Formats: sequence, structure tokens, C-alpha cells
Amino acid sequence: MRVLLVDDEVPLVRALSQILRQQQYDVDAALDGLQGLDMARAGIYDLLLVDVMLPGLPGTELVRTLREDGDATSVLMLTARGTEDDKVLGLDSGADDYLVKPFGTAELLARMRALTRRVGELAGVRQLTAGDYTLDLVQRSVERRGETIRLTHKEFQLMELFMRHPGQVLSRAAIYDRIWGYDADVDSQVVDTYIHFLRRKLEQGVTKPARASSMIRTLRGVGYMFQATPTSPRGTR
Repeated sequence: MRVLLVDDEVPLVRALSQILRQQQYDVDAALDGLQGLDMARAGIYDLLLVDVMLPGLPGTELVRTLREDGDATSVLMLTARGTEDDKVLGLDSGADDYLVKPFGTAELLARMRALTRRVGELAGVRQLTAGDYTLDLVQRSVERRGETIRLTHKEFQLMELFMRHPGQVLSRAAIYDRIWGYDADVDSQVVDTYIHFLRRKLEQGVTKPARASSMIRTLRGVGYMFQATPTSPRGTR
């Protein structure tokens, strides 16, 4: 699982990053609100840990901006301000939970697990479902109305990524990083190529207008967005 930690306390960032990596989390860190917002928009994260008091952009404004963008990634607020009004402000900005500093490692990990359960990220979750499609995380298979769709390993990874982030705009760079990694020795156009392959397989036996190209929408110059309910294919490719 990939986590973005946004906090300006360098010792805390270092300590939390080490703890989370020991727990098998993939951690990125930002030391101010503007950097955190840029990284949240450019990357694909399963959970955001955001401090309230940040230089550049307050954590509450960072979260509010992401929610206005349509980003539904779970957010756990971390802050030294623990009054009821502070908690209300953080939750009203769009955060999913609120943890007051100083906190124990066990409580932090428990709250993170609780938030990731909400989006089906724990190993105990077997399937993801969107529209007519069911993705089996154990068998590594995809079905549409009971019919198996044969996907390659990379195509399955793409489908899983889209189904875990429905309605979220995913940039080509973010998809490339998540599936292939920035150090991978492949051309950046591989993202478009594999999405073409995936759409073609998902469209087998599907009549217009419920095409896979309308489920995996192309946002020109931006990236792609997965919609559980197909829309008119106009404006996609």
C-alpha cells in the first residue's frame, strides 16, 4: 500500500516513514502543504497522513482542495490541536479521521487499517466489483456477467488500479509509476498502449454505447478516469 505523509516536523517524518516501511507500507513524504498537494494530485495513494498546521498551505485546505478535485483518497489528519472545534474543522474539510499528537504507534496503525478497510485494501478482501465487472484478487481473474476475460499480468494490474480508484483522475505519469516504476526501462507511451489492449479485451461482446472506452475515459492532456457506469462514448478514444 502506498501512503503520502505530509508534515513539516522532519524528525517525525523520518520516524514515521521508518515505522511504516517496516510495516510494509510504501511511503512518500512532503514537508509543506503545497508540495503535498502537488504530490497527492500527481501520484496514486491509498492513504494520506496530513498535518493540520503546514507551511505554504494548511492541511485542511489541502484536503478540501483534493475533495473539490473529486479525489476520494482516505485522509487521516495528524495534529497537536485536539479541541472539539479543531476536530470538527478537520473532518468538515473532508478528512476521514483525526489523530491528536502525541500518539502511539499502535493507535496510528490501527486507525490506518480501519481506513484502508473502508476502501477494500486489506488482504482479506477477495473481490472488487464495478458495474458488470468483478475482479478476483486471489485468482487474479476478471469476469463480466459470469464470463471470464483473459488479461495479461500488466492488464490485470491496470484493471485493479482503476477499480481501486473509481472516479479519480489518474495521470499517465502516476499510472506508469505505479505499474512499471520510474526506473523501468520502457517507453512512456506504454501506458496508452496497454490501456488500448485492456479496452479491446473489455469490449469483447459489449455493444455500444456501453463500451469499455466509456468506462476508462481519456481526459486529453491529463490522463484517464475509470467510471463504474459507462457513459456516452463521445469525447473518448
